[in-house]
Amino acid sequence: MRRAIYPGSFDPITNGHLDVLQRAAGLFDELIVAVAQDSSKQSLFTVEERVDMLQAATEHIPNLRVMPFQGLLVDFARQQNAMALVRGLRAVSDFEFEFQLALMNRKLEPNLETMFLMPREELTYISSRLVKEIARLGGNVNQFVPPHVVAALKAKQGKA
Repeated sequence: MRRAIYPGSFDPITNGHLDVLQRAAGLFDELIVAVAQDSSKQSLFTVEERVDMLQAATEHIPNLRVMPFQGLLVDFARQQNAMALVRGLRAVSDFEFEFQLALMNRKLEPNLETMFLMPREELTYISSRLVKEIARLGGNVNQFVPPHVVAALKAKQGKA
């Protein structure tokens, strides 16, 4: 079985994330969307909330599972018998960090490949950080995230 992992903080999931994971799910027998529990980023949503939002957004994809993980990604990949990691690249500025990460993961686990996918061009500017900032300032994020994520952002901001 060709199993891949798409890791991230997904705080929150965006339409760009959805585009990448839908295409990745078509390339593998199974795709695990791995939600980082111990990210160095300050999360707006708890890991449970992020898992729930991802599950709701991806329930139509039969070969996809959403799981929280903590610790080294390569250890999680070994536990899940994954052969590949999927990483999204939005812009050239993402490449240097992602390239370093891919090389380090390869050093830690030589049998684990990293595959880079780019979202559709019209989604490349979307980031979770920008979506949270727009929502915090009262802006409309409907075109950037699924409807249930819009509601969750409003609730977090006390604007529900």
